[in-house]
Amino acid sequence: MPVLFQPLALRQLTLSNRIVVSPMCMYSAQDGSATAWHHAHLGSLALSGAGLLFVEATAVTSEGRITPGCLGLYSDANEVALAPIVAMVKATAPIALGIQLAHAGRKAASLAPWIGGRLKPSDPGGWQSVSASAVPFNETDPPPRALTLAEIEALPAHWAAAARRAVRVGFEAIEVHMAHGYLMHQFLSPQSNRRDDAYGGAFDNRTRLPLAVFEAVRAAVPAHIPVGVRVSATDWLEHIDEPSWTLEQTIKLAQRLKTRGCDWIDVSSAGISPRQKIAAGPGYQVPFAQAIRAATGMTTIAVGMITEPRQAEAIIAQGQADLVALAKGFLLDPRWAWRAAAELGAPVRAPKQYWNMVPKASHLSFSDPPFGA
Repeated sequence: MPVLFQPLALRQLTLSNRIVVSPMCMYSAQDGSATAWHHAHLGSLALSGAGLLFVEATAVTSEGRITPGCLGLYSDANEVALAPIVAMVKATAPIALGIQLAHAGRKAASLAPWIGGRLKPSDPGGWQSVSASAVPFNETDPPPRALTLAEIEALPAHWAAAARRAVRVGFEAIEVHMAHGYLMHQFLSPQSNRRDDAYGGAFDNRTRLPLAVFEAVRAAVPAHIPVGVRVSATDWLEHIDEPSWTLEQTIKLAQRLKTRGCDWIDVSSAGISPRQKIAAGPGYQVPFAQAIRAATGMTTIAVGMITEPRQAEAIIAQGQADLVALAKGFLLDPRWAWRAAAELGAPVRAPKQYWNMVPKASHLSFSDPPFGA
């Protein structure tokens, strides 16, 4: 059996294989609530053959949305809208379902990518963004408002409330978003955190809020629900003579998360500064996952230009990561995991309704016992 298709346990949740569908922002919600688009989008990805499907970055407060069209889980209406989609996935697809909880911080109040640019806080539909400090992402952006101490101390409760909603809706795993230049990353990186109080300056201070948020989420959900964290392993700013977030600091953060019950580290990078210089290429972020796994012994998810089945198999087989996550790969090929199974000679879980529809020439086999039998 190829290692890519061997099961993996996260607490009491057992994934059928090591393939993950990454969270992908759709910018298609209404007041934070899921719409018909989410039914179609997640219904398609749920039948992908992956072991775990993550719902897109979901805001824990209204002002934490990246755009006015971003998904949220901060209101009863949000919860009611998301529940039938989760129920649909669980009733029809052999896949575990997770959600990524997030707050965009200074990257909030933006326009959708297909519109371009950013909303000014004074524009219709926009709002004042907040951050660790009043430092904008781009010099031409309106600066965010620095959060007060009272606002910072209230944030873990917002994350906990969203986590409780996620469990009520039926999600089986929760990921806390601390990457890509969003609010938790804004506290971690000295590029965006210029505070001189208990939440800024030294490493212990910059990690104080992210760790408190994780603790709040972990405490808010039942012990059998796995909770992980997505990180930006580096700011990719080694070329400038300024403090930034680095792999070494990420490893220290991961070690502290481990002691608090973190079940995995989802290892991405960048997003804090337009000055970043990324050495992109196939699997370019995998060494970060490997380094964190080696230093901490934690379960890691590798991401970043992982496109081919044998490439994914090698990452797991060589001990560089425990799971691999794809985003664009699944948009281009919604049955990527089926293709990987056929190429590597492994069975894949799929709805029995599809079994007799697959051409014999595909060399695809289905696992037993079948889902829904």
